[in-house]
Amino acid sequence: MGDNRGLVYLGPGKVEVQNIDDPKFEDPHGRKIDHGVILKVVSTNICGSDQHMVRGRTTAQPGLVLGHEITGEVIETGSDVELLRKGDIVSVPFNVACGRCRTCKSGDTGVCLHVNDARAGGAYGYVDMGGWIGGQARYVMVPYADFNLLKFPDRDQAMAKIRDLTMLSDILPTGFHGAVRAGVGVGSVVYVAGAGPVGMAAAASSRILGAAVTMIGDFNKERLAHASKMGFTPIDLGKHDRLGEMIAEVVGAPEVDAAIDAVGFEARGHSGAEQPAIVLNQMMEITRAAGSIGIPGLYVTEDPGGVDPAAQKGSLSLRLGLGWAKAQSFHTGQTPVIRYNRQLMMAILHGRLNIAEIVNAKVISLEDAPKGYETFDQGAAAKFVLDPHGIVSKAA
Repeated sequence: MGDNRGLVYLGPGKVEVQNIDDPKFEDPHGRKIDHGVILKVVSTNICGSDQHMVRGRTTAQPGLVLGHEITGEVIETGSDVELLRKGDIVSVPFNVACGRCRTCKSGDTGVCLHVNDARAGGAYGYVDMGGWIGGQARYVMVPYADFNLLKFPDRDQAMAKIRDLTMLSDILPTGFHGAVRAGVGVGSVVYVAGAGPVGMAAAASSRILGAAVTMIGDFNKERLAHASKMGFTPIDLGKHDRLGEMIAEVVGAPEVDAAIDAVGFEARGHSGAEQPAIVLNQMMEITRAAGSIGIPGLYVTEDPGGVDPAAQKGSLSLRLGLGWAKAQSFHTGQTPVIRYNRQLMMAILHGRLNIAEIVNAKVISLEDAPKGYETFDQGAAAKFVLDPHGIVSKAA
């Protein structure tokens, strides 16, 4: 190697591609590990969760190498790796998980107990998630490789679908998890809050799960237009603040069977002002009695830019009494990617899920990543895929 470069967070509003150290078979504390692999990064995506850090809305420290959505080629294996070989093309779940602890054994890999000294759950290149180096880079190390990595069964087949398969690391399983947790099934009436990439992935997931109607709400007209083009029903939240009425115009009643919050804590109300609890409260209003609400949107424990002292500590003004009275179920937390990624891979490989088109994937170079962040932050109806070695562009 010797030519590694990565996208580094320098402070609120500023990221830069810099020369960084080559990956080593070490954990974040410098302890040698033998269960990892070194990957040549094939693709690595910009995520809305990354944007929260770059905006200064978390406690992320300067110097953090970003990137938790990674697809790569194995170029070196540790001595304890048994199932992977040099040349394998793999998807990396954004969860760093040991596969050995109580939660991993129960399938809850989003809250692994062994990879983060501070709290449950680890991730690459993300604040408070264990210090694992991110993969918006040319090369990256992945620990517990036999457990974590999803190997694509055929290299040529994978490269033909690489723009779709790159979504397996996070947003597609996250959207799918939100839909599953919301109870979406055959004939469901679904509302998705947020027409960004995760919202679009949740809508796509709802469709393959059998939803009869999938509505997507947003203020961003470009994103709503793309959602409509992909066959979903757009709800323009800029019209007025009575969401139930807009839903009734579509389905004849002001309620849905399942609701999915793909917005998170930086939600804004009709006035344009930030209201971090507004989406969750709307979900309770429009979801039917005994219905479920999936919450893949990010909520943080520390938000330096919160609108008030309570929001800065992750405390929101929820109408929990309404949800309780309606016997609703709420499902939160990091998506356990391994629970879903294999079946979603098969849906992609066999032409059942054109997720790259649905999220409007745009391939750019690693060096252009800062511009990608800027454009995405302005509300572009796109999912930016970084191509550090030009592999994705050549495959297309």
